[in-house]
Parts: sequence; structure tokens; C-alpha cells
Amino acid sequence: MILDEVNAVGERLHRFPGGLRLRHHKQVACQQPVERPPLPAVLVVPMRQQAGPEATPVVSVGDPVLKGQLIGGDPSGLGARVHAPSSGRVTAVEQRRIGHPTGQTGTCVVIKTDGLDEWPPTEPVPDWREACAVDLQAQIQAAGVVGLGGAVFPTDRKLDGGRAAGIHTVIINGAECEPWIACDEMLMREHPRRVVTGTLVLMRAAGAEHGVIAIEDQMGAVGAALERAAVELGDDRVRVVRIPTIYPEGGERQLIQTLTGLEVPAGGLPQDLGILCQNVATADAARAAVIDGQPLLERNVTVTGNGVARPRVLRALLGTPVGELVTAAGGYTPGAARLVIGGPMMGYALHDDSEPVVKATNCVLVLDQAEIRPTQPEMPCIRCGECARVCPARLMPQDLQFFIRSGQLDSATDIGLEACIECGCCDAVCPSHIPLAEWFRHGKAESRHQARERAFADRARERHQAREARLEQAKAEKAARMARRKLKLVSDDERKRQVARAIERAKAAREKQAGAPPSTPRDGEPDE
Repeated sequence: MILDEVNAVGERLHRFPGGLRLRHHKQVACQQPVERPPLPAVLVVPMRQQAGPEATPVVSVGDPVLKGQLIGGDPSGLGARVHAPSSGRVTAVEQRRIGHPTGQTGTCVVIKTDGLDEWPPTEPVPDWREACAVDLQAQIQAAGVVGLGGAVFPTDRKLDGGRAAGIHTVIINGAECEPWIACDEMLMREHPRRVVTGTLVLMRAAGAEHGVIAIEDQMGAVGAALERAAVELGDDRVRVVRIPTIYPEGGERQLIQTLTGLEVPAGGLPQDLGILCQNVATADAARAAVIDGQPLLERNVTVTGNGVARPRVLRALLGTPVGELVTAAGGYTPGAARLVIGGPMMGYALHDDSEPVVKATNCVLVLDQAEIRPTQPEMPCIRCGECARVCPARLMPQDLQFFIRSGQLDSATDIGLEACIECGCCDAVCPSHIPLAEWFRHGKAESRHQARERAFADRARERHQAREARLEQAKAEKAARMARRKLKLVSDDERKRQVARAIERAKAAREKQAGAPPSTPRDGEPDE
């Protein structure tokens, strides 16, 4: 029954619980075609731009680099490789801010560009339609492709796990639910053929038979452009589905529920339903890796908000300082008041505009004072239940907040803290102005910190117990050796006495044969 429903992905649409209808401002950034900003003089490339461990720098200060050259390796296989976004020379390998909500620092490779933007020879897959899935996955891994919808999970690992689980449908997520972000819409509008081709590449790499590109029903001509591209490519396995614009319709779990009517099991993955979900830009990056042999070096970034003079979508190199993107979009307006990475619902305020664009950067939002919701004093929860009504994950935000606030993190985890997608719907409707999403982010971070501490303590205890066991074993072995040595000494003394008695007997025998009176045995010796 479940499999039949999943096989009909997108044929009938369903509702997910909760959600909000938001006023969209995407058209503000869609008035101009996508452009490339000027090549930055300096690129700051963080080694951590994805889920998983930080990449290991494989270049040193003074090294020349070409565009697309590997500068960060992934020896663990759990992260993603990092490549030089342009040609130039490495001027530093040092700790800098890495464009993270916490403002944390990480290892960055700083490249002074030479203006040539010179590529080395690329190595695309010769015939991707005939290549095996493992080879396509290896090419995508070598290109450092990660999910560009925000989660930045390494795409090759997702493909590997999905293929093992038996994927039948690849869903390409083109539903940008944040009200200001339009980078994926512009990609689909200007390059529909690339998006459809990327979908086919991912389908082959995942071993899937069906492909669905899901877009918002407000995206106008985008759907027709994608459908026309699918016809031109002569592959009817890819369908375009328009879904209702109800925030957060672009969440992975909410999108799957909209298209199938099924919920991804708690603690499970879409692959448990035979589905692989990838972002539109990820599909394009996979296409570039396989067909063009190009690693992930750039992405569309929406630069928008009333604090920007000419809002638009820019094709930015990774490592470009955010301030240079704003300059390329006409600079700040006099009323610019807040700089946000991401959208107003799930984004985070940036410390300053010198931080670099990373693989997860989909939007630079500059708000003016009129767009910033005035800060209201936080009031006690009145248990109105509005937060639960709009929660797309069926959680009880007021209870979660109570448990986190009182330090009962285990209880918060028991009622689904990790299932929260931090969409901010509860924040938007709370009449008491409680920053619920912030509490949930704090609770998750603290819960993970405590889990790491417990794991560290467990490992320390295991090491102590193992050491004690080794000491006991060494003590027992030492005692055994001493016992064997003592026994050996006793045996040696006895053997010496036996030899001495044999010598005496032989001597007595010789004297008897010679006629001499036998010698008198010594005291304590047998008289033979």
C-alpha cells in the first residue's frame, strides 16, 4: 500500500500540518538577469562548508593554484573536498570566521587572485548515460558537491545510502519557501535544461526510475520552461509538479508529505520511502561535475531587501566577501539596518560583511528599519496553543520551551526536540513574543553538547577500565612468572643433588672394583 502511494509521487497533492501563508518578496530580486560580480582580489575559502568534518588543507602559503584545483582534502570520506574558486596564489592558511550562525572560526585558505581565472584540463565522465552509478557518485564526490538548499550534506553520501536502500524516485526541490529568496527560481528560469539534465544525472547515480521537479505554484513561467526542457531532452521520466505556496513547503519532510501524503518516519530518512530529495542547485552542480568535469566553485546568491540599492541574484564564487556582493548589487541604502544570511524566517544575523560566501549561502538579506519587527518584551506563555497549530512537525512548542528552559533536555528530546526544523512558524504567531525557535536551537545545541560530554565520559571510563584490566592482567602474569621461576629453582637444586649422588655411586663402584674399601656414605645419603 505504501509503495503504491509512493510510486505515484506528485500525482495527487496532500497537506502537511501547520504552516503559514507569508507575503512573498521574491519578485524584487527577479527583475534583472543573473550576473557575475567582478572577480574579487582576495578569496577566503573555509575548509568547513558542509556537514561532517573540516577538510584538510593540501596547499601551503606561497603555492600557486589554478581554478578548480583541490585545496582541501577529505581523508575521512565523511565531509567534502574544497577547490580553488579562481587561479592565483595562496597568501595564508589561517583561522577566520567561516560564515556560521555561531560566528565560529575555522581554517581558511586565502587566495590572492591573478585575474586570469585559469582552469587546468577538466576530466568529465565520457558518456554519463552509459556510466555506472558508482562512477557517477565518485565524480560527484571528487567535485565536492553538497546539498545547496541549506543542509550542505555531502551529495555522494546521500546517493550511496539511497542506492543501498533502493531509490525509485528523485525529487528535485525547487520550492524556495523563504519569502525573499529567489536564487533557485532564477536558476530554473534561465537554465531549465541544466536543471532537467542534472535531475537525470542524479536519477542515474541513485538508480531511480522517476524524477519529479517540485516548484511553487507562484513561479509562473518556470514550470513551462522546465517542461519544455524535458521534452527537448526526450526523456519523459521527469515531471514538473506545482505545489501550494504554504511556508515551509520547501522543507524536505513537508515537501515529501505534500507529494506523497506520507510522513518520513521519526528518526528516519526519505530513503526509507524509496525517495531521494535534492535541491535544484545541487542537481545543476552534479550535472557540472559529471558532464563538464567542474567542481563546485560558485552558486547563485540572492542579494535583496530594502537595504540594497539594486536587489538581484548574483552568480558568486565561493569565498567572495559578502560586502562585495552588496557592492555589486548597488551597495547599501541609507536606511540599511540589519544584515542577514538566509531568509527572515530561518536566517541569522551576520557579524560583518567581510565573511565569505560558502556553499550554504543562498541569500544576503539587508533589511531597513521599517522591515525589522520591533522588539517586544517577552511575556509569560498563556498556553493559547497557536504555536502548536502552525507547527509543521506536529510538536508542542510550548512544552518544548518549558522543558528546555527548566533544563530538562531529556524530556524535551523525548517529545521530539530533534524533529523541529526551526522554521520559525511558532515565533511568528506567539502573542507573548517568546523567541521559541531560539530556545529550540539552544536546546538542540545544549543537548548535543551534553551527548558529546557523555560520550567523552563514557570513552574515558572505558579507557580507565581497560587500563585497570591491563594492570590486573600484568600483575597476574608477573605472579605466574615468579611462581614458575621459583618452581624452576627448586627443581634445579633437586637435580644437582641427584647428580651428586650419581657421582658418589660411580666413585664407590670404581673403588670397589680397584679393591679399595668402599667409602663411607655421607650423612643423609642412602647407603646403597
